[in-house]
Amino acid sequence: MNKQDDFTAPIMALFDDWNDALQTGDPHQVVALYDTDAMLLPTISNQVRHNHQELMDYFAMFLPRGPVGKLDEANVRGWGDIAINSGVYTFAFNHGSKVQARYTFVYRWNGQRWLIVEHHSSKMPE
Repeated sequence: MNKQDDFTAPIMALFDDWNDALQTGDPHQVVALYDTDAMLLPTISNQVRHNHQELMDYFAMFLPRGPVGKLDEANVRGWGDIAINSGVYTFAFNHGSKVQARYTFVYRWNGQRWLIVEHHSSKMPE
């Protein structure tokens, strides 16, 4: 196993943690994965979210839709205490629809764990 493999697996697992938090339906569990001053550019809202309260408002609206995410393409890169996972994911919702979107998660190691500092998700244009 090379150094990149050692780095990639834990960063990839962060998506599973985030997706599992979505499945709880509890916005507090999702927002706990974000740094206090994290920024979210969400898929289904035009409002940029800048802090935990704004993130809570978004996830309180988003989670009742029953989102379940699946990575279609993931690309992990890292530099010291910063890691990026970007690519394409698809969300299935409890009403039967699906949305494919481009995503970027930027993580920062806070000395104890990785937290999301920036999350961008935008619906595919076609």
